[in-house]
Amino acid sequence: MLTVKNLDVGYGHAMVLHDVSLQIEKGQMAFLIGRNGAGKTTLLKTIIGLLSPKKGSILYQDEEIVGLSPEELYLRGVRYVAQEKKVFGNLTVRENIEIAAHASKEPIDEALKKALSIYPKMENFLNIKAGQLSGGQRQILLVGRALVGNPKLLLIDEPTQGLAAIVINEIEKILSNLKAQVSATIVEQNLAMVNRLGDRVYILKEGKIAREINNKAEFANTQALEEYL
Repeated sequence: MLTVKNLDVGYGHAMVLHDVSLQIEKGQMAFLIGRNGAGKTTLLKTIIGLLSPKKGSILYQDEEIVGLSPEELYLRGVRYVAQEKKVFGNLTVRENIEIAAHASKEPIDEALKKALSIYPKMENFLNIKAGQLSGGQRQILLVGRALVGNPKLLLIDEPTQGLAAIVINEIEKILSNLKAQVSATIVEQNLAMVNRLGDRVYILKEGKIAREINNKAEFANTQALEEYL
């Protein structure tokens, strides 16, 4: 599904990622963990085409995608949910979903159905301005909007950051249900959730892959991973 090989990425002369390689198989939910500044967001932004690598290769479904724009990758089924939880605040929730439907060339009824399928309670605030939603509701809207069209790979940056425990539980349920539908690479600091949902874990430290773990029994020991956070 996704293969990153020997990726170097920087801002100007300041290098952030150094020789990063990872592999995500179809149907897997992989997590990226590490301290602030480790390069997790930079990696997602490079995969989605917002940043250009200095060196390396990114294969999506066995095709090189370095150099493609985020718009081109969107149409190929790659969706990026950024950390900032930005929505079209002056538009309603329904209108936010309609924009995604237009971008993906999917009928609006189908788009609404997909968005509501992950969180039926969203129907109660379809006509509310998205700018009036809570942080948790915005996150759910963004994930629902990302499912519009025919996504094959989700890139999600810190979906539970700053949210209350009850909302984190809702987000985890949504992500758990998505495992049967789409592959995902997720930046997350909630190690308990990583343990429950993850098929593979990559630990970034100072811009490098410090550990790759694909043995669930190994990353179930969350205490051993806390040193990286």
